[in-house]
Amino acid sequence: MAFRARSGATALVLLTTGLAGMLFAPVFGVKALVLPIVVVVAVCFGVTELCTRVAALTPWRPVLVLLVGLLALGELEFGPGLPDATMVGGLLDGVTQSWQLTLQSTWPARPDPELLLFVPLAVLVAAMLSVELLRRPAFALIPGLVVAGLSQAYVPLTGPAATAAGLAYAVVAGALLMLTRRHGARAVFLVPTAVLAVAVSVGVTAVDQGSQPSLAIQHEAAPLPPLRISDPLDGIADRLTHPAVPVFSYTGAAPVDRWRLAVLDDFDGVTWRSDTGYRRLGASLGDAAHQVRITVPAATDGPWLPSQPEPVAVAGVAPLVDQGSGVLLLPDRTGPVSYDLGWREPATSNDLLDAGIDPAAVTGGVGQVPAGVAELARTATGGLRPSFRAALVLERYLAEHYQRATGPTLPTGSGWTQLRTFLFGTKAGTSEQFAAAYVALARITGIPARLAVGFRTPAGAAGTTTVHNGDAFAWPEVAVAGVGWVPLDPAGGAAGGSGENQAGLARATAQARAELPPPPQLRDPDVPKGDQAEAGAGSSGGWLPVPPGWLFAGLAALVLLLVAAIPVLRKVRTARRLRRTGADAVVAAWREARDLLRAHGIAVPRGATVRDLAGLLPSTMDNSVAEGLEWLARQVDVALWSGGAADDGTVSQAWSAVRAIRKGLAGTPVRTRLRAAFEVRSLIAEPAGS
Repeated sequence: MAFRARSGATALVLLTTGLAGMLFAPVFGVKALVLPIVVVVAVCFGVTELCTRVAALTPWRPVLVLLVGLLALGELEFGPGLPDATMVGGLLDGVTQSWQLTLQSTWPARPDPELLLFVPLAVLVAAMLSVELLRRPAFALIPGLVVAGLSQAYVPLTGPAATAAGLAYAVVAGALLMLTRRHGARAVFLVPTAVLAVAVSVGVTAVDQGSQPSLAIQHEAAPLPPLRISDPLDGIADRLTHPAVPVFSYTGAAPVDRWRLAVLDDFDGVTWRSDTGYRRLGASLGDAAHQVRITVPAATDGPWLPSQPEPVAVAGVAPLVDQGSGVLLLPDRTGPVSYDLGWREPATSNDLLDAGIDPAAVTGGVGQVPAGVAELARTATGGLRPSFRAALVLERYLAEHYQRATGPTLPTGSGWTQLRTFLFGTKAGTSEQFAAAYVALARITGIPARLAVGFRTPAGAAGTTTVHNGDAFAWPEVAVAGVGWVPLDPAGGAAGGSGENQAGLARATAQARAELPPPPQLRDPDVPKGDQAEAGAGSSGGWLPVPPGWLFAGLAALVLLLVAAIPVLRKVRTARRLRRTGADAVVAAWREARDLLRAHGIAVPRGATVRDLAGLLPSTMDNSVAEGLEWLARQVDVALWSGGAADDGTVSQAWSAVRAIRKGLAGTPVRTRLRAAFEVRSLIAEPAGS
């Protein structure tokens, strides 16, 4: 291979590995991947070229590629300077841990070296192997394909992005194969292969519709180790007895109804807990509608960070997140922390009162229910079937029939023992007993509910707001179809909070609460809104009888079928001719020769003999075609005019002549051969007697 061609081939094969690494873009984002991958590819190319020019370095090329590539990555990710323990340890973690930490993160993940490094390292190894395998270009593509496969196992590309990436890779790989093909090797099959690749890509894109393959690696494949954290619900009474102690402060103009620390969804009759698996919060979970600056002093205990139901970004710390509840956790926190929290508003509804519950919501149990509680639950919900209206009726019942506990000694505990005392005895409690009793009663009547713990926004807050222990609060949340988890407040003003900062879902809930009819006029909603929406979605449809994606896929499949059908039918016809015997077999060979010539644009007049046709060949035609026709003419004479039967030798000679003609036609220009390969008219039978 010439020196310049080898440099071009090296550049192309390294480009394929770089493109494969860029397929991790859905995991880290394009911007985060470009620089480390470009550095790796550039270093590999430079070292390879150096080894090509200095013969003494050639045996050490793979080692030099790896060492220089690792050094370049270390300088890029850990700062300039001589390699030290930090750089070596970071690179080692990149090999052993970064891929797993990425699986434990939400995506797109933070572009930190501890997560990102496994991608450029994989590209580096693939690039080294590809260069070493470049003597066989097809094998040199394998390492890059392995990296591409790994990226698709993390998160498969879908839609037009997948098509564009696949075609880009095919173009570079095709250029590599063209550049490195042996002298005289035919490239005629590359074009139909490319046509088929485009058709398949378009078809797969249309059918895929964003679905995830079953072999994709799921986040759950690498769960975090269990976290031992106490129940913040138990601390509410203690906080309320020391109301002046500051807990955290925040600055921002965003309307905030309440702050959550923890969400508890399982109850065994004694304790409330959450078995949720947390993930590392990545770079972003979407677009933030609001943002505030939060400061938590060192004196505040616990790993929880004040959060909102749908946090999308946190800057300043790298917490764990439960995406289902919005809870943020910082297990290693030992001092004060400040961070920027961005979140989006939960979905809302203009007619929340008649909304149905979400039957798919997963909640825990209620343990062994004491006697009388189930009957109380039916009474508290007014006998309504499970709905958001029933949830509001239950909230109103607790607010009207129970009181907020006051004084230096407040009730504690939220197991059935304490709840039974609250429901049937004292009928007074903190938000802890109100929220726990509400969730238990709601679940008994079939309403999916969970318990949240946090703080209400202090009344009259503006600018920088400090939240104190006295704002500690627990509240229930119910799952509403089409909306999500809706927070309620059966304790009323028990926490001393205000509704001044209500917006979005909190405001819609307040409106539904105000529209709730008095007990004598209570009735079940006619049809849950969620069911109506699903029914409407199921019956709606466009003017097309089938989805456009399926129609497009069908057209693509039809094109693919037509393209592939022509050479297949021709092969079938040839096979049938080869099965003939005697004079029929020789005539079949003559017909095969005529079809070959017609497909290559050579005029075949009706009634022309084999020798006539040999004389009509253009002067530019390879001599082997004319020689093959002359050879075939002699076999036709023997079979048709000698008076004897054509034996197997004559038949074999006739088809050998056809193969000679086919070989001669292989020397025609590429354009002519392509046209011949897909010539539809060559499939049409000639009129009898021609």
